[in-house]
Amino acid sequence: MSFQPKFISFDCYGTLINFEMGPTAKRLFADRVPAERMPAFLHSFRFYRLDEVLGDFKPFFDVVANSIQRACHAHGVEYRPSDAAAIYDAVKTWQPHPHVVETLEAIAQQIPLVILSNSMVDLIPHSVAHLRAPFHAVYTAEEANAYKPRAQAFEYMFDQLGCGPDQMMHVSSSFRYDHMTAFDLGFKGQAFIDRGHEPMCEGYGVQRLPDFRQLAALVGVTLPSQASQAQRVG
Repeated sequence: MSFQPKFISFDCYGTLINFEMGPTAKRLFADRVPAERMPAFLHSFRFYRLDEVLGDFKPFFDVVANSIQRACHAHGVEYRPSDAAAIYDAVKTWQPHPHVVETLEAIAQQIPLVILSNSMVDLIPHSVAHLRAPFHAVYTAEEANAYKPRAQAFEYMFDQLGCGPDQMMHVSSSFRYDHMTAFDLGFKGQAFIDRGHEPMCEGYGVQRLPDFRQLAALVGVTLPSQASQAQRVG
């Protein structure tokens, strides 16, 4: 790929940060949902989160609370008021996927990095701190007044950056939340980080990367580890 973008925008949770909402809910509901029914319960929780973000904006806590209540209702499971708070509060503790930090730090030396996240202004700083890389900007659904996959979230980012999608690359591990909309908006480049939680979908103009470190080479950046190896070989 010869295109070097003016900005690279990233989805945060799932792409950069290990998205542990399913495992968190699994532990929380282990005493209420039998093991053989847990996959279906977690699938419903995942689906209802998507459904909740497609309408008018609401705080992310409400997205979590509504979706877990709907999953409980669908499966005849007891819902406790503490459930939503336990899941929401866990978000602050989630850590980056392997190789994310060093790859972002290397790319940031040459290309400005941006986060566009379905998060809140008071929640996202915890995750950004875990990532450690110098981000040019961090935008949330709260600021955009819309969640991805709605185009309004992306359009807010364009307006803030003063840059159109034709000069940008978007990076995500989700087609449903990111890549389908990014394709329709006309991003010049897209990288799908294949984390295994969504299948690869052809026809959306993405580069599939099973290893996050491959993003550096895609935009013409050499990682420090690769440079050291090249020197040893030379």
